[in-house]
Amino acid sequence: MKLFDLTGKVAVVTGGNGGIGLGMAHGMASCGAAIAIAGRNADKAQSALESLKPFGVKAAFIAADVTHKAACEKLISDTIAQFGRLDILVNNAGTSIRKMPQEFTEDEWRHVLDTNLTSAFFCSQAAYHPMKQAGGGKMINIGSMMSLFGAPYATPYAASKGGIVQMTRA
Repeated sequence: MKLFDLTGKVAVVTGGNGGIGLGMAHGMASCGAAIAIAGRNADKAQSALESLKPFGVKAAFIAADVTHKAACEKLISDTIAQFGRLDILVNNAGTSIRKMPQEFTEDEWRHVLDTNLTSAFFCSQAAYHPMKQAGGGKMINIGSMMSLFGAPYATPYAASKGGIVQMTRA
């Protein structure tokens, strides 16, 4: 028994190569959704695509560094070109660097925030008009308990996940 029927729907999952993203892809594929996995690691993506085969849905890897707005726009347009539509966007791309706040470089800070927060904003912007023109869609943003309970060794991660929660509420 399926909890949901997503037959005919298309989902793009950023950071869908593993972890929560791959779990989301599996869950949606088990309900009939076609899956576009977005990420930077083609080798991991091939393994993820193999794991989706038993669900019998169309699945593809779309290479994208979602820390850049243009890449997010291309990801959405490539998804629509390959699948014909976009119904679900899962903003899951994420990273963390574990060290004390005073030890972070500017580049490390920006890398975590750009991957975890800015990418979700840019991908959501890019998906908005195509979804609206198609009659609607769903955007799912992956937060973390760290958004509520930060830790000194994960300051940019906690800040970015807090931003995700507030962006989703806005």
